[in-house]
Amino acid sequence: MYPKILVPIDSSPPSQTGLDEAIRLAQASGARLLLVHVMDELSFANGFETGQAYCAELLPMMKRRAEALLEKGRARADAAGVPVETALREGYCGTVPELIVEMAASWGAGLIVVGTHGRRGIGRFVLGSDAEQILRTAPVPVLLVKEPPSAKPCASAEQAFAPPEPPCVRAGTTVSSASRRD
Repeated sequence: MYPKILVPIDSSPPSQTGLDEAIRLAQASGARLLLVHVMDELSFANGFETGQAYCAELLPMMKRRAEALLEKGRARADAAGVPVETALREGYCGTVPELIVEMAASWGAGLIVVGTHGRRGIGRFVLGSDAEQILRTAPVPVLLVKEPPSAKPCASAEQAFAPPEPPCVRAGTTVSSASRRD
């Protein structure tokens, strides 16, 4: 089906949801995952810090957090028995969607799995959508995984990549009949 699945991750609940789905797909198909985090350094520059402080303090802190995030994602895939690689990209030379699409092409991904907030209307217009840009420009199929409505923001990478709670299904129903629309 898809021997290589690229999964962009950050510390958001939609990213966790996307990773969970990618792990399930990889388990079912025997695929290998590539977890990618794009460090968008310029989005954190506010103009008040000195260049020295930015380079000496902020960038190293961002890199440590990004590496920890990738390691947490790797641990989740490893625990599920899924072969996984990680890649940290720096966003100096392109937007996050451009770098993800470029990485998918260079790695030979057959599918990109992206967690999304599922914003609509003015929220999407104002905030933009990396997921939408990936969908529009990717050379391979893209699976957008919407976060569940009950998802709450995570305070840390540890919370974002904690093992998911098992789904709750009413007694006497199956997942297929519970999710089927009549």
